Formats: sequence, C-alpha cells, structure tokens
Amino acid sequence: MALLEVEHLKKYFPVKKGLLKKTVGYYKAVQDVSFSIDAGETFGLVGESGCGKTTVGKSVLRLLEPTGGTVRLDGEDITAMDREQLRRRRVKMQIIFQDPYSSLNPRMTVLQLIAEPLKEHGIVRGNRALRDRVEEILLSVGLNTRDMEKYPHEFSGGQRQRIMIARALSMGPKLVVCDEPVSALDVSVQAQILNLMQDLQEKLGVSYLFIAHGMPVVQHISKRVGVMYLGSLAEVADRNEIFTHSAHPYTQALMSAVPNPDPSVPDDIKIIRGEVPDLIHLPEGCLFSNRCARCTKKCLEAAPALRQIAPGHLVACHNV
Repeated sequence: MALLEVEHLKKYFPVKKGLLKKTVGYYKAVQDVSFSIDAGETFGLVGESGCGKTTVGKSVLRLLEPTGGTVRLDGEDITAMDREQLRRRRVKMQIIFQDPYSSLNPRMTVLQLIAEPLKEHGIVRGNRALRDRVEEILLSVGLNTRDMEKYPHEFSGGQRQRIMIARALSMGPKLVVCDEPVSALDVSVQAQILNLMQDLQEKLGVSYLFIAHGMPVVQHISKRVGVMYLGSLAEVADRNEIFTHSAHPYTQALMSAVPNPDPSVPDDIKIIRGEVPDLIHLPEGCLFSNRCARCTKKCLEAAPALRQIAPGHLVACHNV
C-alpha cells in the first residue's frame, strides 16, 4: 500500500472585488491532481513558476485547506481530521521550505529551533535528552555540535538549509514535503544538499514529495516525476522514462530547454508560443491547447484525461 495517496485534489482561491469584497470568481490553483508515493520513495513535482506545485505540497499537509479531493497518509484520511487529530498526525508529516533565510526565527539558537517541536509534541523529555537528540541530528546533517548555541545569521545559506532539514527530520517523519529546498543555493551547494537528503532517506526510510522547477535537480533525486501545467498534471512517469521518452508536448518543451553539456550535439529547443491562460477563466478543453502545435478540434472541446500509455507512464493528451 502506498504511504501517501492524493486523489482529485483541488484548491481554489476566491477572487473578491468591490467595497463589499464580493466573490466574482475563483483562481483555480490546483485542479483534479492525483498521485501516490510509496514508503522510501521520492516523487518529484516539476513545472514553471505559478503552476501550482507549492499549493499541492501545502494542501497535502493541510497548511492550506483543500477545496476538494482526499489525501491519505498510511490509509488515514488527512482531509477528514479535526484540528486536534491533525496536530497529532503532523509529527509524521514535515516540510522543508524554499527560503532558509526567512524560515528560521532569528531570535532563537539552533538548539532552540530544533528542540521546540520535540518539546511541543512530547517526543523527547528533559533538557539533557533534548540536547543529546539535537546533537545527534546536527551530526547527521553535517553540522558541528558547537553550532547549537549559534543564531541563524551566523550560518551560510547551505548551512541554514541543513538546519531546516535537521528540524524536519528530528521528528521522525514518514513524509517530508520539500518545497524547492535548493533553488536559493549555489549549484555546488545544491549538489551537497541533494546528496545529503538521499543519504538520510536511505538511512531513515523517509519519503519525499520533492517540488522544483529545475528538471536536472528533479532527475537527480526523484524516482518518479509528475509534470504540472496550470494546476493539473500533464505527465507522470519514471524519471528515466520521462527524460528519454517524454510524450506530452509541454514536457518535451521543458526537456528541450535543459542545456546539453556536449557541444557536438546541436540544440533543439522547442519554443512554446502564446500566453498562459487566465486561471480564473480557463479554456474549456485542454489547458495547453492555445500554445500547442498539435492542437486539434477535440483539444479545444474536451479536456484530456490522464491515461496510461505504457506501464507507469501517464499522459494527459488526446494526440499521444
């Protein structure tokens, strides 16, 4: 059984206008998204800025309340839990935010930052036990125990992200949502953090929902990849399959934009024409129809369902 099951997830934000703030429409950030993640697996969610990746991650944890759909963790329906039930379950669901500079309280030491959730949920009791636990988790992410009494401003960006990872994993979670955790870091530091996350995954058996907009980063860390466009999944496949045999025209355009290190291979960049549709007034048919070179009459009339074209390879396109 899958650790995480997301079925028909939706998240709409009301658009209000006028003096009385009347709702005049809805910003459809996430529409009918379904996927699953096995224990110890990394599922990569990739797409351009504004496609709804982060909204999916926050809705899975109910940091944002979903408009519709269900989210199950270990068979338990997260979306049906009340506040107290959800609070107890949050121990097994953690998040690593994108910006380590704004995600750490500047007035708290590293010891306080990591110990606070452990005390709040009663995972570790007693000052000596807390200190020992913080020392253990700091060493596991490549930091020194002397760093416990330091404040966030005394660390580099990569070190701050290690503190974020330490705080998330100190709870012993089964699932960690990684919201673009390396996008604010230098390339060399990105590789260090990605390798660290993979090592910790092998050691702890934790699952990752890894959100990113860079295809190479997703390819490096993910087992399976979902490509999002305008709040919906365009394609889902094994990482090797999606990078060598991508089928959706949007995925193919994303892949063509990845630089090739071999200068003897000519670039074949597939330029996406047109403008991104208004998320309040979406087209009736395929969301990518106004920008797709393969668009037919059927594409304009009916939205394609996410269907299987090969084992484990799903595509939302009429013409594949």
